[in-house]
Amino acid sequence: MEGVIAMRERRVPDLAALDGLLREYDSDSSNLIAILQQTQEIYGYLPEEALYRIASATGCPAAAVFGVSTFYSQFRMTPVGKYLILLCKGTACYVGGADPIEAAIRNYLDIPQGGTTKDGLFTLEGVACIGCCCLAPAMMVNGRTYGHLTPNYALSVLRELRAKEESA
Repeated sequence: MEGVIAMRERRVPDLAALDGLLREYDSDSSNLIAILQQTQEIYGYLPEEALYRIASATGCPAAAVFGVSTFYSQFRMTPVGKYLILLCKGTACYVGGADPIEAAIRNYLDIPQGGTTKDGLFTLEGVACIGCCCLAPAMMVNGRTYGHLTPNYALSVLRELRAKEESA
């Protein structure tokens, strides 16, 4: 129909995994941060439906649960790619060339900072510090640190990961 905007189909996550978690914490609102952390471990992010379920089970107002989950930078409200790239933007990495590295990664993956590739393989996030100043500029991919980066070296890491996925 003309004038109708098609909404992107959204998959609702299976919330059954939350039941055991909420039982483990006795649905106690004083455990909210721990519940949110483990919920994120289950889903890779905090689905909106899970936050409502947590609010209902703990007796916390939904606004409080959403407030905590959006206040702390450790929590993600959207899914991330299979490979989470944390590009250090701290002083040592910035001085060492983090901006040209970021530009090369964003160009190669065709995503903005904080974005995820269309195939769901990569997410790029800029972070304040990853604690590897002696390796500056540096990035972490799924917990593995890569240091002394150049734009070409950063892209070779990503190309290797993509090739690994394509051969699997």
